[in-house]
Amino acid sequence: MSIRTMIAEDEMMARKELLYLLKDEKDIILTPHAETGEQLIELYTEHKPDVIFLDVEMPGFTGVEAAKYITDQAGEDSPMFVFTTAYDEYALDAFEIEAVDYLLKPYDEGRFKKTMLRIRKSYASKVKKGTQDGQPTASKLLVDDGERMVVVSPDSIYYAVPNNRQLEIHTEDKVIMSRMTLQELEEKLSAHEFFRAHRSYLVNLNHILEITPWFNGTSNLTLKDKARTVIPVSRSASKSILKTFRV
Repeated sequence: MSIRTMIAEDEMMARKELLYLLKDEKDIILTPHAETGEQLIELYTEHKPDVIFLDVEMPGFTGVEAAKYITDQAGEDSPMFVFTTAYDEYALDAFEIEAVDYLLKPYDEGRFKKTMLRIRKSYASKVKKGTQDGQPTASKLLVDDGERMVVVSPDSIYYAVPNNRQLEIHTEDKVIMSRMTLQELEEKLSAHEFFRAHRSYLVNLNHILEITPWFNGTSNLTLKDKARTVIPVSRSASKSILKTFRV
């Protein structure tokens, strides 16, 4: 699942801080940033980000004014907003236009991770409802194995891993080899409960049996398949998945 993300912030150091936090989020694709409310409206029209990290106080239109304008124009296709501010009294303004969250400056990494979790859950819910492209979520997936198109139920997939320029898709009873990339599969399954445990592994959250701490902040996932497959989880992904199951 790739989430197009825009930063709207007039302070250079604050932008750099957000960029630093976002750089390790593998599903984030950054669009050009905005430094004023007017520029945000112009760039939003051009790039259509899924989420905007929006400073409450900016030159020209304030962040709240720009967000209201975009929301009125976009309707159901409106992006998600995360307000950023040095003053927590602005939080009420953020939720008046149904912002996903707000972040206080200077940013706390733990609080930022919670915000990312909210963004991902909101985005997945939006995709499931078909509001992003106006189409219903597919209950079946077509996978090209090089010879034919194989129909696969997303729920039957346990995990996927690249192998020698092909992708192994492990289901309940077979392994399907595909020419698509792991990133392409992740995007096709964005409306379903899949998790990028590692740069080389995409895992179905519904088939996880247990999570075992490993070393240096990493962990291992054991799946419910007959082989009790163990999947490595990177340090950043380990933090995210633990928060997912605590919700």
